[in-house]
Amino acid sequence: MITIGEVAETNTMIEKENLDVRTITMGISLLDCADSDLTQLRRKIHDKIYRCAKDLVRTGEEISRDFGIPIVNKRISVTPIALVGASACKTSADFVSIAKTLDETAKEVGVNFLGGYSALVSKGMTPADELLIRSIPEALTTTDIVCSSVNLGSTKTGIDMDAVRLMGSVIKETAELSEKRNVLNGDSKLVVFCNAPDDNPFMAGAFHGVTEGDVVLNVGVSGPGAVKAALENVRGCDFETLSETIKKTAFKVTRVGQLVAREASKRLGYPFGIVDLSLAPTPAVGDSVADILCEMGLEYAGAPGTTAALAMLNDQVKKGGLMASSYVGGLSGAFIPVSEDQGMINAANAGALTIEKLEAMTCVCSVGLDMIAIPGDTKATTISGIIADEMALGMVNQKTTACRLILVPGKKVGDVAEFGGLLGHAPIMPVNNFDCSRFVDRRGRIPAPVHSFKN
Repeated sequence: MITIGEVAETNTMIEKENLDVRTITMGISLLDCADSDLTQLRRKIHDKIYRCAKDLVRTGEEISRDFGIPIVNKRISVTPIALVGASACKTSADFVSIAKTLDETAKEVGVNFLGGYSALVSKGMTPADELLIRSIPEALTTTDIVCSSVNLGSTKTGIDMDAVRLMGSVIKETAELSEKRNVLNGDSKLVVFCNAPDDNPFMAGAFHGVTEGDVVLNVGVSGPGAVKAALENVRGCDFETLSETIKKTAFKVTRVGQLVAREASKRLGYPFGIVDLSLAPTPAVGDSVADILCEMGLEYAGAPGTTAALAMLNDQVKKGGLMASSYVGGLSGAFIPVSEDQGMINAANAGALTIEKLEAMTCVCSVGLDMIAIPGDTKATTISGIIADEMALGMVNQKTTACRLILVPGKKVGDVAEFGGLLGHAPIMPVNNFDCSRFVDRRGRIPAPVHSFKN
């Protein structure tokens, strides 16, 4: 039974500690829209998304009002477009036309973002995959709310280094085209993965996996402020107390997400998929994963002990979430983006946090090198090398890892890049510029690790 004290505690989390439901994301399969005629394909995509999602925003706002729970974003994820458009798209321009249809339809139904302009190429690229990947710079600089992702590797298949090399050039081209057109840096809407989950509700990496049903509702909950506030009450206590406090707080936060997910499912008439409990920060003061690490006893995120603290935080968040819901999925853990987390920004400015330290932290967090601004003169092969390192961490450790690197033309180390809104701002971080081109330019695939063979 829920006590009045627990109700009051949850209200405090919402009113004072930035607890919110970060997103309701409707996953929509577009496999039944496939058509060899591009015009018909675009019409089918529009019609299905509109039919399924026309009430999503209104329903989210009603639930928020009825239950007093902030629901920040309403989003859509769709089947990877490289699969859907394979028959109809003969050029990259054909894929761009689909991106524009997705953008227009998403705006029509009123959502914040649409994810799924994606390709899954962990073992090799089909012609359609390569066309979509090459279209990404044009697609992301001519649309506003379409997000793109590419899965480059997995523990079962290894890493497609041809695709890794190509993505280095795509990221650089996207940034340069964004500057030329004076639009939001498209790299902020582009992420590459190893072991991408099929049910991730968080942008920019969301897509509706082919293992999912026709339409499903996933909820992403975020509560770094609530976790930090709970830890303030146990300062100086031992690790067992620290762990239990994180776990219990994660449990309460996940129950909020479970409530919203079930209610959205009932009102919209589509099945509930998963709750993703990810400590995803925002630029708001007090809504920071780095501040949690500092509350645990570190001067800055990045100080010695950071990886251990983050490992414990991530593990207890997952344990609390699993206690609260039988359907926890997605990423469910701690995000460590530099641009969206004021504490991470402070640590980078102080010199406590480097890309190399962040890479070590990604071994134990939920995502990877997220929203990291790098100098505009960084070579494409250097970007590919950073991506390859992050993909290797995911492949060998059997976990999801990702890169969202934002190359900022005209900016150098020490400058600040402004992205605005939820994306915040970020210091330009130094990159190891020793040459890796002879490694990156090799053709083929890095094989899967020996522990991948389990059949």
